[in-house]
Amino acid sequence: MRAIVTRHYKTLINASEQILGWGDSPRDTGWKSDVEFVSERIKKNGISFDAVYSSDLERARQTAMFHARLFGIHIIHDTTALNEVNYGELYKKKKKWVAEHYPQYKKDPDFVYPGGESFRQMQQRSVNYVSNLAITHPQQTVLLVVHAGVIRGFISHFLGLNYAENLKHKISHRYIGDFLFEGNACVRYDELGKPSGFVREGVIEIPFACPVAGKSDITDDSQQATDYQHEYVGNI
Repeated sequence: MRAIVTRHYKTLINASEQILGWGDSPRDTGWKSDVEFVSERIKKNGISFDAVYSSDLERARQTAMFHARLFGIHIIHDTTALNEVNYGELYKKKKKWVAEHYPQYKKDPDFVYPGGESFRQMQQRSVNYVSNLAITHPQQTVLLVVHAGVIRGFISHFLGLNYAENLKHKISHRYIGDFLFEGNACVRYDELGKPSGFVREGVIEIPFACPVAGKSDITDDSQQATDYQHEYVGNI
């Protein structure tokens, strides 16, 4: 499977440096130019899709619908498995305040946020979902519209990087990740849009040949890929 991964449009809360998590927010000014950049770059690379998947949070789902319509796809598969980390009670708190009051913020992937979950839990559910999708749809090219935290989790896991050391890299709303899978293992990674912090800060060079991934965090149950999923049809 080939997975093209991008981030949702920019929201007002994203722009104000507040915690968003499982909450949502209206679009920020300029959101459309970011989304159009992604679609145009994908088209320039000659990529077409068999299916479009997103988290079930409105900002990701609406972005997925925008892309899907341009590519002639009428069904969006959305799932909580691809949601951003659940920050629980920290929704709408300033990121600076959170860093001051919770020193584990973006440092300890196993810290469970009050009323929410940990980065590790988020990474495991999203990685499991995509890994099983790769097994059940081996010949497909799919578009995944997700979140910055989910993208950091994907890159860290599939490229064999230390997760705790890579929780802070910037992921632009113009990011386009290109993951090539054989079975449930990523064998090659590239970036087609605005470079991520992983590239700009010299953590990796692209294209990147992925190491053989261990299976300790991946379920072999292919049903996992559909456990959270339902179809959503609509217009942006």
